[in-house]
Amino acid sequence: MADRARLDQPREVRRSFRSRREPDPERFGRFAETFARFMGTARFLTYMTIFIVIWLAWNSPYGPDRGRWDDYPFIFLTLILSLQASYAAPLILLAQNRQEARDRVTQEHDRESNAQSHADMEFLAREVASLRLGLGEVATRDFLRSELRNLLADLDQKSDDDKD
Repeated sequence: MADRARLDQPREVRRSFRSRREPDPERFGRFAETFARFMGTARFLTYMTIFIVIWLAWNSPYGPDRGRWDDYPFIFLTLILSLQASYAAPLILLAQNRQEARDRVTQEHDRESNAQSHADMEFLAREVASLRLGLGEVATRDFLRSELRNLLADLDQKSDDDKD
């Protein structure tokens, strides 16, 4: 009792069997995507076809009399398939909504990236145009060579005039 009254000492941490973590809100969404992905595979269609063929063969009039669980013309099979469809449809819609949200974020990112690329290209085009204008005022190599040739020719002419 004296230890509990002391405020300068930390309390002992109690461990519980239950986890105190917050539930992951994306967990069910990931499950729905995994389920929808599986339902769209050939493996699922194969399993479902095998299940239905076995059901039909076992419960048909030509199947065994004992152990038949669907006495009426496949009413229970229809009920099971309807139940599966009633769960599969919302899960598939949830997976599609999550994919649509991801696509929307990707499109927004692409739109921003395209706008930035467009702005960069416009900037570079302006820079190239200003460089072209600036180069129009700068002496080129050919221009300097021709000027040097003219000066050399003038010097040769002056030296010839001085010799005369």
